[in-house]
Amino acid sequence: MSEAPARAVEARGSTPPRPNAVVAVLAFAGIVVSLMQTLVIPIVPELPRLLDASPSNAIWAVTATLLAAAVATPVAGRLGDMFGKRRLLLVSLGLLVAGSVVAALSDSLIPMIAGRVMQGLAAAVVPLGISIMRDELPAERLTGSTALMSASLGVGGALGLPSAALIADNFDWHVLFWTSAALGAVAIALVLAFVPESKVRTGGRFDLIGSLGMAVGLVSLLLAVSKGGDWGWTSGTVLGLLATAVVVLLAWGVYELRTAQPLVDLRTTARRQVLFTNLASVAFGFSMFAMSLVLPQLLQLPSATGYGLGRSMLAVGLVMAPQGLVMMAMAPLSAAISKARGPKVTLMAGALIVAAGYALNILLMSEIWHLVLVSCVIGAGVGFAYGAMPALIMGAVPASETAAANSLNTLMRSIGTSIASAVAGVVLAQMTTTFGTTALPSESGFKTVMAIGAGAAILAFGLAVFLPRHRPAVTAEPAAADPAEPVEGARAPEAVAAKP
Repeated sequence: MSEAPARAVEARGSTPPRPNAVVAVLAFAGIVVSLMQTLVIPIVPELPRLLDASPSNAIWAVTATLLAAAVATPVAGRLGDMFGKRRLLLVSLGLLVAGSVVAALSDSLIPMIAGRVMQGLAAAVVPLGISIMRDELPAERLTGSTALMSASLGVGGALGLPSAALIADNFDWHVLFWTSAALGAVAIALVLAFVPESKVRTGGRFDLIGSLGMAVGLVSLLLAVSKGGDWGWTSGTVLGLLATAVVVLLAWGVYELRTAQPLVDLRTTARRQVLFTNLASVAFGFSMFAMSLVLPQLLQLPSATGYGLGRSMLAVGLVMAPQGLVMMAMAPLSAAISKARGPKVTLMAGALIVAAGYALNILLMSEIWHLVLVSCVIGAGVGFAYGAMPALIMGAVPASETAAANSLNTLMRSIGTSIASAVAGVVLAQMTTTFGTTALPSESGFKTVMAIGAGAAILAFGLAVFLPRHRPAVTAEPAAADPAEPVEGARAPEAVAAKP
């Protein structure tokens, strides 16, 4: 993020943007990118055979995407603020298409990993889309539209699982990636046709050293967290990666505070509203992903265990799919509450709903309809929270830093999901029961993970308590006593000045 003042640039063409078309296209692009994240889940058990690789190497087709997304999201956000958010949105979608084609043509591990890395580099589409909305939409449309865009992450993931399972069961596995490429190409065409270039840019110099430092620190951290279970949490490799992450990220923070045009403006992220929103996002990312780890396993474990339901991957997808629809349905309600009471209240409500969903899951886990109900309740809470987070971030940063700030917030959620995967893996590996000659996660292990998910949601609620209280939104300079604490929901003066 940069302290350089935003400058308006000429729009491409003279036709004003059509809000409905802009929102629909950007939400579709977000869904396409989130589909990519669940694309390989149905074929993960088969990847060693399909790619002629060992199981430990084949899983890099998943891990590589996670690492690439973590690095690309804040970098693309900053570049979008500098050179145009629509331009970087198109670059991200182009990488998605290219990566999908590479993966679709692959029959071995190396090209598959390369394709999945390119797909991961497209992860910034959602924060870039939210930032374009801030610059292009009328103020009265902004809250609801950003809530819908943010919910597209969950919608794509929920709908992608049954779709991918259906394709994997009935067609050659390469069709998964050809489908992803086709959807990405459609998204590019729609963006070119309906989405204008954002008129707010910072210009300036890209912080190459800062981006490299952040990449090394994040990759070290996420690699240690995601592979700790396989390599051993006390192994020299994992401990070395964690130590590298701590040292590099501390040095990176010092550098970012001293450079004139940093990749991430740490002074802005230290503002109370931004800081506690990002911390709550980590907790929410953890809480949301815990469900995604528990429910599929419960559904697929043999019914002879006494708690498994013995269902196929396609059935898993169909059970999880309503969650995405609920998240989308919650977007307008989330926006309405944010307008009336402030996004702080919406975030807190979402946290309580998620915690209630996990508590319900501890009691109800023996029937398919139990798990459908639980996933919908948790999905409703996540929909509330994900709609509130962009509003909180954009109410606290100038328009010139919107893409970078939203990208950092998205990264915080991703870190939460990575930590959830590691914690759940440790719990389920330690709390097992023997079924025949095989050790399987026990029922108490699943309940423990659910309890931890509920605790993470309660933590997010507690962090949200420290957010500034809601004040009426304005369309001019906020009349706040503390200039470091902007009014929630207020459109920054740069954005107002840049409107056509």
